[in-house]
Amino acid sequence: MTTIFERKIYDKISEWKEKYDGKYALPIEGARRVGKTTVVKQFAENEYRSYIIIDFSKVDKNVNDLFTDHAGNLDRFFLYLQQIYRTIIHERESVIVFDEVQLFPPARQMIKHLVADGRYDYIETGSLLSIKQNVNDILIPSEEMSIDMHPMDFEEFLWAQKDYVTVPLLRKAFEERLPLGRSMHRRILNLYNIYMLVGGMPQPPEALST
Repeated sequence: MTTIFERKIYDKISEWKEKYDGKYALPIEGARRVGKTTVVKQFAENEYRSYIIIDFSKVDKNVNDLFTDHAGNLDRFFLYLQQIYRTIIHERESVIVFDEVQLFPPARQMIKHLVADGRYDYIETGSLLSIKQNVNDILIPSEEMSIDMHPMDFEEFLWAQKDYVTVPLLRKAFEERLPLGRSMHRRILNLYNIYMLVGGMPQPPEALST
């Protein structure tokens, strides 16, 4: 079972949903294994009535064919998509996620028409979304509001350990120029050294929290 960690990017995704209300798709770009798919799935489960995640690293030919054979008929496209994923999607209450979208550029190109259609929200995840080989021969949609996702920062790393007090303490000490004392300083420095060792990637904190 995957542990779900609290990530600050969740608030940025919420802002996109509230502010743009289907007018733009949201590409989330970041290195592999920083938690893009996990946080997007969590967001979809919490904030929508239903969702479909299309993982282009795993899809079969039937899914790819939807984007090439039925791009001109969105009613048919959505009907077949729901049948393949056994999920009903609801107008303005569902999100469709294109996971690892860089692996299938025709899906990203179709975003322009999907957003203009307006029935559903769209989130894209991937790495190296802008390099030439991943956008070759496609028209990059202007209907995108892109954000970057990075490994956990120190505060998020502490949240994964159920520690919600250390960073507020550090902020207060910094703002008021308060000494921490040798013991407290040693403890926090040890936590920071562990954070630097694992590099802020979600998988090591999951191991530490078990």
